[in-house]
Amino acid sequence: MTASVSAGEAPTPPVAVPDRPKRVLMKGNEAIAEAAIQAGCDAYFGYPITPQAELLEWMARRMPEEGRVFIQAESELGAINMALGAAATGARVLVSSSSPGMSLMAEAMSYMAGQEVPVVLINVMRGGPGLGSIQPSQSDYFQATKGHGHGDYRVPVLAPASIGEAMDLVATSFELAERYRTPVIMLADGILGQAMEPVELRYRTPERLETPWALTGADGREPRVVRSLHLKPEELEAHNEDLQAKFHRIAGHEVRWTGEQLDDAELVIVAYGTAARVARTAIARARAAGMRVGLFRPITLWPFPEFQLAELSQRVRGMLVVELSAGQMVEDVRLAVEGRCAVGFDGRMGGMVPSPDEVVAALRRLDESERQGTRALKARRPRRHAPLTGPRPVTRAEWHRPPVAGGGPSLGDDVFSPFGDDAWSPEWEQETPPPGVPGSTSGQVPGQADTPVPEPVAPATRNGGRP
Repeated sequence: MTASVSAGEAPTPPVAVPDRPKRVLMKGNEAIAEAAIQAGCDAYFGYPITPQAELLEWMARRMPEEGRVFIQAESELGAINMALGAAATGARVLVSSSSPGMSLMAEAMSYMAGQEVPVVLINVMRGGPGLGSIQPSQSDYFQATKGHGHGDYRVPVLAPASIGEAMDLVATSFELAERYRTPVIMLADGILGQAMEPVELRYRTPERLETPWALTGADGREPRVVRSLHLKPEELEAHNEDLQAKFHRIAGHEVRWTGEQLDDAELVIVAYGTAARVARTAIARARAAGMRVGLFRPITLWPFPEFQLAELSQRVRGMLVVELSAGQMVEDVRLAVEGRCAVGFDGRMGGMVPSPDEVVAALRRLDESERQGTRALKARRPRRHAPLTGPRPVTRAEWHRPPVAGGGPSLGDDVFSPFGDDAWSPEWEQETPPPGVPGSTSGQVPGQADTPVPEPVAPATRNGGRP
C-alpha cells in the first residue's frame, strides 16, 4: 500500500526515529567477556571449567584480534599467578573461573590483596562442595565476601542479576580495582553465565589512572617493590592498618543496592543474582493474593548494604532471604537487622532453583509465624522500639523467643526472630543479664513469674523442617 498526496498538499515529513543501541541475543559468558574487552582489558588468564568455559573461549578468539594478551594456563594456579605478575606492571587484567577453580586461587588472592594489586576475577558459581556439579549455585558467598584467602582483608564483591547488568558491572569492577588498588570479584551463577538474553550493546571504558607503584622498569628512576612480605611485626601491623583504613573507605563509599515495591511493603524478600529474578515473580504472585511484599537486592555483597537493611527493618514485619544455597547471605541480613523484625530463609542446593510458588509458600509461613510470635510477645510485655542512632547499631543480646502459646508454629521452624534493641529493658542492665545469655542466673523476665528458658532451636531446612 502506498500513500498519495493530493494536489496542493504538503507531504508529511518523515518521523525521526531516535538512535538506540543495537540489541542482540547473547549468552551471559560471552557478553561478560566482550564487556571486558570493551572496558580495556589488556590481558586475560584462565583455565577452562564449566559453567564459565564460553567466557574463556570468547577471549581466546577476541583478545588476539585486538592485539592483546590471552593465555590459557596449565591450571588455575598458573592462571592466577600469571595475572598477579601482569597486574603488577599496571596492566588491566581479568581472570575467570568457577567454584573449584576459585578455591585453587585463594593463596594468590591473598597475595594480591596484600600487595594491593588491581585484578578483576569473575566466578560463575556451580554447586559444591568438592567437584559438586556443573549446575548453578550461590554457595560461594562466604568464600567471596569473607576474604577468600588467608589474612585480614576484604575485597569488593559485585552481584549482577541480568546479563545487561553484568556487562555494566564489568567496567565498574575495573574502576573499583584500580581506584582502590584491590582485587574485585564479580559473582555470577551458572544460570547467568549460560542463559541467553537480548542485551543493548552499551559499553564503558573506564579512564586509566596513574600507576606510580607499577613495575615498569627502573631505567632512570628508583626501583619499586610490590610485595606482601613484611618480616618486622611493626611494619606488618602498619601495613595492615593502612589496608583496614582502605577497607573502611570502600565500605563508606561503594555500597550498591536496589529496591522494588518497598514503599508499602510489610514483608521483604532479600535476594541477589538469579534468586532475585525468581523473587520478582514470587512478589507479583504474592501481591495478586493481597500480600504487600517488596524486594531488596544487594548489588555489592561486600560492602554489604547493612545500614539500608537496618533502616528498612524498622518499618516491615519480616524479611525472607532467598538463596541458591543452604543459607549464607542470610547471616549478614540477620546481623544487619539485629532482631528488629523476623528473618526467614528459603533456599535450594545442589543446582536446584526455588520456584516462585515455593517462595510464596515461604512468605506465607513467615507471615503466619511472625503474626503468631507477635501476638505471643505482646501478651508477655509491651515492645520498646529504639530508633537507630548510627550506621552500625551495636546489639546487646540475641536469644530465641519462647515457644508460642497455644501450640502455634515455632519461630524456629522457618524464622529466626531474636529480640533486639527494640525489646531491651534497662532493668536487665542493672540487675541481671537477659534470660539465656551467658552470665544469667535466672531464666526469669523481670516482673514475671519464672519461665523456663527453651533450648535453642536449630534452623529448619526448607519444606516445613524436613531433615
